[in-house]
Amino acid sequence: METTTIKTKNWIQLAHTLGKDFAQRASLNDNQATFVHENYDQLKAERFFSALIPTELGGAGISYSEMCQIISVFGQYCGSTALAFSMHQHLVAAAVWKYKTKGEAAETLLKIAANQLVLVSTGAKDWLGSNGTLKKVDGGYLFSAKKYFASQSVVGDVAVTSSVLANADGSSSVLHFSSPLKQDGVSLLDDWNTLGMRATGSQTIVFEDVFVPEEAIALKRERNEFHPVWNVVLTVAMPLIMSAYVGIAQKAEALSITAAQKAGQNHLPYAIGKLHNTFLGCKSQWLAMQALTNNFDFTPSSKSTADILSLKTNVSDLARETVSQALEITGGQSFYKKHLLERLFRDVQASQFHSLPKWNQYEFTGKQLISTD
Repeated sequence: METTTIKTKNWIQLAHTLGKDFAQRASLNDNQATFVHENYDQLKAERFFSALIPTELGGAGISYSEMCQIISVFGQYCGSTALAFSMHQHLVAAAVWKYKTKGEAAETLLKIAANQLVLVSTGAKDWLGSNGTLKKVDGGYLFSAKKYFASQSVVGDVAVTSSVLANADGSSSVLHFSSPLKQDGVSLLDDWNTLGMRATGSQTIVFEDVFVPEEAIALKRERNEFHPVWNVVLTVAMPLIMSAYVGIAQKAEALSITAAQKAGQNHLPYAIGKLHNTFLGCKSQWLAMQALTNNFDFTPSSKSTADILSLKTNVSDLARETVSQALEITGGQSFYKKHLLERLFRDVQASQFHSLPKWNQYEFTGKQLISTD
């Protein structure tokens, strides 16, 4: 397929076009737990990895909500591609917010656009405590850690990560930085053997005495303490990540409607009506997440972060419920691995494990609402 010029692209239409190719490979990638290399090659050729970056920095300058839509479209065809791609996009989105609000991160965005670099996040398991060690040396640090759930790590160019520095007074700090993945001391474990989302290439990254220069440190914070940076990261990250699961839920609804049309049983209209209510709840709360992000025009706060995380939990619950109802409507045929709903059911389960998992989110949101600050 010939690539089109950025200025003439209909990105949503193109997402559907590429998605049809993704769908043809999805079952094999899932069964063999192989990364979606061909899909990424197509996305790079069409410059999707820089689509969110402003035009003056070499991107397409599409809106935040359009990128959410694109990811949800991919989710209808291949959940693994959608989720892996969202992990890159949420890091780009954080950099775009910095650029638009503070005039920072231009150099990073220029490099991504020029080279279609793939950014890998290791934040899901790190959260407030992070892990690993940093040893101070001349000009920087030696970094050692194992970073789990690193989606698209098999093709990643740069890890956006953090680790722990022991301070002289016995306390610990967490330093945030980026580290190239194609360098000595960096390796991957072959440990991504999972229920669903098998083609995301989310292998554990192992860093062994990797040098991190002092100028690469983007943030230093107290360990196990909430830092305002999360108010930016979570607000831009969660709607993009949950877009993959909304796409999965939408596909499940469509498949069950087709099954009901063929079956013609008297109770099915009621079941389909209930299913549609569930999916609309999922979609509406996903749109509410996007409204909070407001195409990067938002003021970060812990209260809005509490809302974005609450909405994330609701979208996850409703996406999983949508797929479960679709299985019930479709019947025993959906229990076979050859049926697409079987994979959708497995893939959508991953939605509950993104930051923050439900009970952690309840605690975080509750504390924010109780707080008098």
